[in-house]
Amino acid sequence: MKTMWAPWRMDYILSDKEEGCIFCKALSEQDELTLFRGKVTMVMMNKYPYINGHLLVAPIRHLATLDQLSKDEMGDLLLTVEQSVGILKKVMNPDGFNVGLNLGKVAGAGVEEHLHFHIVPRWFGDTNALTVFADVRVIPEHLKVTYNNLKPCFEQLVL
Repeated sequence: MKTMWAPWRMDYILSDKEEGCIFCKALSEQDELTLFRGKVTMVMMNKYPYINGHLLVAPIRHLATLDQLSKDEMGDLLLTVEQSVGILKKVMNPDGFNVGLNLGKVAGAGVEEHLHFHIVPRWFGDTNALTVFADVRVIPEHLKVTYNNLKPCFEQLVL
């Protein structure tokens, strides 16, 4: 049997969970995982991704549900999701994407108080039984490398 080590997971498992909203915190200070801050939306990398390039797109306003968004915010949010998918296609060349919202704790929302989309790039063969049997994900590229590859493209976004 081979052993695969994912020591970065222990930081998350053993750490005290952050107080407050990660999105609002990222907006109020310099956050090393924030790729884009617009007038209405923001894009940040998931600190504990399912796979490389896992992005979070959120409105700037602290909202929990879709019906709290104005029509302009909703349009801007979806446009930012679309442009983020385009950047991931260009930079990472995935075979597809999972894009979605988890609304409420029961639906899997880790940050249920601030609405956000997950964008998860997918490649053929990127999943296997390791996650199911060992609760381990293999992330082949360090977060900072992915960030440095994506950041120049997000700097060109105009919303």
